[in-house]
Amino acid sequence: MNSDSNNKTAVIGFLGTTLDNGFNDKRWQRWRPTVSLGLHDELLVDELHILYSKRDKRLFKIIKDDMAKVSPNTTVIGHHVALISPWDFADVYAELYDFAAGFDFQDSTDYLLHLTTGTHVAQICWFLLVEAGFIPADLIQTSPCPRPDQADPQGRYQVIDLDVSRYDGLRERFEAEKQQHWQTLQANLVTQNAAYQKLISDIEKVAIRSTAPILLMGATGAGKSQLAGQIYALKKAKANSTQGKNTLEQFVEVNCATLRGDTAMSVLFGHVKGAFTGAATSRDGLLKSADGGLLFLDEIGELGLDEQAMLLTALEEQRFYPLGSDTPISVSFQLMAGTNKDLRQAVANGEFRADLFARLNTWTFSLPSLKDRLEDLPANIDYELARLGSEQQQQYRFAPEARQLYESFAMSADATWQGNFRDLTASIIRLTTLAESKVIRNDDVQAEIERLTHLWELPDSLSGSNSLGNNNQGNNANKNSLSNNSPNATLNSETVEQGSHNILRKCLDEEILTTIDPFDAVQLAYVIEVCINHKNQAAAGRYLYANSRTQLKSNNDSDRLRKYLLKFGLRFDGLKR
Repeated sequence: MNSDSNNKTAVIGFLGTTLDNGFNDKRWQRWRPTVSLGLHDELLVDELHILYSKRDKRLFKIIKDDMAKVSPNTTVIGHHVALISPWDFADVYAELYDFAAGFDFQDSTDYLLHLTTGTHVAQICWFLLVEAGFIPADLIQTSPCPRPDQADPQGRYQVIDLDVSRYDGLRERFEAEKQQHWQTLQANLVTQNAAYQKLISDIEKVAIRSTAPILLMGATGAGKSQLAGQIYALKKAKANSTQGKNTLEQFVEVNCATLRGDTAMSVLFGHVKGAFTGAATSRDGLLKSADGGLLFLDEIGELGLDEQAMLLTALEEQRFYPLGSDTPISVSFQLMAGTNKDLRQAVANGEFRADLFARLNTWTFSLPSLKDRLEDLPANIDYELARLGSEQQQQYRFAPEARQLYESFAMSADATWQGNFRDLTASIIRLTTLAESKVIRNDDVQAEIERLTHLWELPDSLSGSNSLGNNNQGNNANKNSLSNNSPNATLNSETVEQGSHNILRKCLDEEILTTIDPFDAVQLAYVIEVCINHKNQAAAGRYLYANSRTQLKSNNDSDRLRKYLLKFGLRFDGLKR
């Protein structure tokens, strides 16, 4: 241990309820790990911090009195801990993390973490917290005399250097314990919301007991992708423990909003060589890659109707035809899907197949937004601080008044958290990056509040059109507001024309703009807003031609929209920039 000779030495550790035990005078004839810390002449302990539960109060009092006899200059300080189960990894780690976060570590003190006492799970958690930098300490391990026939209350001790490679075994032990004790959704849950706890409990039961599709619904940033990954890990761990071998293969994730036009079929279902222009080689596709594993289709509501039909066939018949192939491919995969849309409304609008929705709807879970779980904000702030600290080997914290200021704003009506937990993660990243000396202060929080407030202030043209891409109810509301003659109807010809002009100026040259009639300007501005608020051209086309498309022999809404935009020299991709 490298230390300043002028520094104090403090040892932190659990009370050894078994090894430290003893209430009569015979206790002095045997080795007790905590008391032995005060018996070494070369190890001068100024402070001894002992963690113990209230039921061990009597034993703590005896140890404290015995330390006063063998090492009068050692100040013994007790800390109550409340462990529901000392063998539950998540419970122990959370309790020790809270202890470390609330401990007042001093630069003038050298700290040693006593690794000998406590359960194996506690020892592993201590190791993890020290290695991650949350506890600025070296490890100390005490042990009895190697000869069992020789009474030696002093025993031996060793200060452990975490950089020494021979302790890699402890890392492996930690990973093994983590897999055994932390492989549940509940263990990864950071919430005080009773409804959300029940929801996660139900999802956990379904993940373990069922192979039917699971549909996760919720706003963008509500945590659908993260939860899907945890469900896969739980399913795989359960399969391994019950079957004795890996029965659930890889996890394949795809965001359907990124699948554009004709390439969507190829990405999902693959193609054979020569299936279309440019298909120089064959491609397996993601459904084939997910064979024997779990396929997560995020934003499944963005899939086209043709892709939905092929997906339904693959689910029900466990086979599909790649593009250009007459030979089916057999697959067996478990499906999870995520969406920020109301698929029931999408079915009613003709944007989503009713039969596929019925197949997905075996298990449907709606994840709450951050605004619906404000009581979980403090815990999630702590989680983000811990996560970033572990990644960067730092210990970040708020100054008390800064923490109060941030939480007051975060839980107020001014904080809309439009991006949900993504907004919170980004906010904590900014705060920790800009904070001096790893301490987030009032000025840092005030600047971040201004950033968030500005971030959530949408331009008027967009704030009024956000509902365009959601459902027909929003569309009907907009139509009603245009035709409403009540005093609340504030739109008139001048405001409509001016709003249209502002939108078109961003997309068209001034010379072209002067040639467009007011009627065409209003219509084109509306179409542009719809395009901006939809993920791809096909989705925008389906929305714009929702009624007339049913009367056509070919429902190529994407091509109809493309031709309309070309009349004004515009392209869909150019509008999305």
